[in-house]
Amino acid sequence: MQVSNKMITTLVIAVAFLTLILLLFKRYVEDYTSDFIDLTIYSSVLNENRKLFIRLPNNYDEKKRYPLIIKSDGNFNLSRWDEVISELSQQGSVNDSILIAIPNLFLSDSRNRDLVPPYARKDVRIEARPASDNSPLIFGKGDLFLRFIETELIPYIEDNYSINNNRILSGFSAGGSFVLYALVSKPELFTGYFSFSPAAWYDNSVVIDEFKKGLNGVKEKPLYLYLSLGGDENAIISGSFKGLLSAIESNAPASLYTEYSYSKGANHELNPYISVPKALKGYYRFRATNAAP
Repeated sequence: MQVSNKMITTLVIAVAFLTLILLLFKRYVEDYTSDFIDLTIYSSVLNENRKLFIRLPNNYDEKKRYPLIIKSDGNFNLSRWDEVISELSQQGSVNDSILIAIPNLFLSDSRNRDLVPPYARKDVRIEARPASDNSPLIFGKGDLFLRFIETELIPYIEDNYSINNNRILSGFSAGGSFVLYALVSKPELFTGYFSFSPAAWYDNSVVIDEFKKGLNGVKEKPLYLYLSLGGDENAIISGSFKGLLSAIESNAPASLYTEYSYSKGANHELNPYISVPKALKGYYRFRATNAAP
């Protein structure tokens, strides 16, 4: 039987299409499902549905009230968080917690939109933004994402799960810059802020400049900030990290307790993995002497 060129072409297209479907399904499973509770809520602030991954404490009891941890980037290091919280809570070093991980939208470039502060270009660049380049469309929407967390996500969790006022916000890279933005914009929203390898270099270090100015308003209650950097990260992010430490040294109020660490031999991706237990232990040492139970 002779196979025509048309049949071969059709077969190739069919195989390519099936491969694409399988790759998309694999990515969906990896990025948009978790080993925990997966649910979707509608956000009127963002005008879209948002998926949540919810990790409950071991032996979760609705009659008890638990700390709340919110982190960006969904599945990134989510199993690490579960492992560390479980281990340290069994040791008595930390309290077992409800952890909410917010994945980025599937097949959508939502990460920079959500996590870049509203004073930096979401198409992130290191050079200064020209004064003429000021269309509202070019900036990050971290302000909207923070409003979603404050006015929709946290109330949803309060209505459906048993949480107390011990609350942490954590982020990595772009998520780290979002954490810094949230700290100076809504310092009352959380008691602990973890910023792993923060991308503070946007637009000629505008994140550092705005963070430094915003620190003047962080004075109402004791807060904890943990910063970390990988020892093998590039000069751009390392330089901006030093700029953040300098801003804290010059402008942070006494009510903001800051700790930072360098992860020896760690690159950008490895640093947050190493930092999770350090941040949690530091935060609970802080709470032992500076915050209400």
